[in-house]
This record gives sequence, structure tokens and C-alpha cells, in this order.
Amino acid sequence: MTSRRTDALSRERIVEATIQILDTAGESGLTLRAVTAHLATGRGAIYHHVTNKDELLAAAADGVIGQVVAAAAGGDDPRGSIRALALGIFEAIDARPWVGVQLSREPFQPAVLQIWKAVGVSLSALGVGGTALADAGSALVNYVLGAAGQHAAGARRAPDGAARKEFLDGVAAEWARQDSDPLVQESAALLREHDDRAQFLAGVDIFLAGIFSSEAIAAVRRDASD
Repeated sequence: MTSRRTDALSRERIVEATIQILDTAGESGLTLRAVTAHLATGRGAIYHHVTNKDELLAAAADGVIGQVVAAAAGGDDPRGSIRALALGIFEAIDARPWVGVQLSREPFQPAVLQIWKAVGVSLSALGVGGTALADAGSALVNYVLGAAGQHAAGARRAPDGAARKEFLDGVAAEWARQDSDPLVQESAALLREHDDRAQFLAGVDIFLAGIFSSEAIAAVRRDASD
């Protein structure tokens, strides 16, 4: 007979259990029954805090992203905080692909709001405001989530170094076969050796440079004078 826990069950414990199940069994292994078994409790105790699987997934993603946001916050360099946040999200999705899948489902879920707010706070500290902040923040968040999710999808196809090399060699060869344009040929050659993490951070830096271009600064000044 399975023993039941007698201590109070918190939402935090439910989220921790959900994350553990997702990490070991994937989304297909996450059910309310699996959570109750993991916590040695009854369904009634779970339903007091969450009502369905969708809420469990959202809460689990929010828990993971909350740790990333906390780790990136608090520095004196807002640009550095944005880069640390972006890299933390990249690594979290790389380690837990289910996080990337969940973040792509609902743009207004708590985890996405956490990311957007953290980016917005840093951009605001750098003097970006008004419409420019909304536009720049949305573009940067969309890049981070999209690029990190795409990397995680590729990593699932090639889980180790040898498989990754074989996968990239195959893609590069196909690109080169399909199009003889010198630009495509050069890109195919570079694809074989590129570093996803370094390329991702280069993209973040490009976004930050664009945000603080003369056009972006002018837009901020126009907003401030309205």
C-alpha cells in the first residue's frame, strides 16, 4: 500500500515535481496521476493548486525561467544583464527542450511575461522608452525564444558531437547541392563548423547594436518630446 504524505502540499512542491517528471519522462509522461504518485498524495491536494496539465506546464516553465531571470538580474551593466538573460534562456531550453515548446504556445503566459519584463527593465535602464522600448523589447524576446527553440530542436536530432557533425555536414552538402550561388556556397561551408552558442550571442549583440543606432535613439527622443 502506497503511503500518503501528511505534511502540507504547496504549489512550489508541485512545480518542482512537475519539472522533475518533465526532465525524466518528457511532456508525454506528465499527467496529474504521475504528479500525485511522485508526491505520494491524492488528486484533491493537487487540484487545490492546479486544475489541469496545461496549468502544470505553464507553472513548470515559469519556475525554470524564474531561476534564469533571478540569476541574470542585479548587475550594474544592463547590457550585460540582457546578454546573461538571453544566454540563460538559451541554455535552459537546450537542457530542457520542453521549456522551449511551452514558451512557444502562449505569448502571455507568466514565463514569457517574466522574460519581457526583465528585458524591459534593462532597456529602460539604458534610456530606451515609449514605443521604442515596446518594439525593441518584443523583437529581442522573439529572437531569443525563436533562436533558442530552433537550437533545441536541432540538438534533439543530434544529441552528441559525432551526430551533430554528421547532421551539419548533411545539411551543408544539401545546401551546396541545391544552389551554386557563391553566398550559399560560403554559408554551407561555414555551417559545418559554426558554434550555435556563439552565433546566438552574436545575434543578441546585433539586436542591441541596432536598438542603440541613431535611428532608435531619434525615435526615443521623439517619444519623449510628445
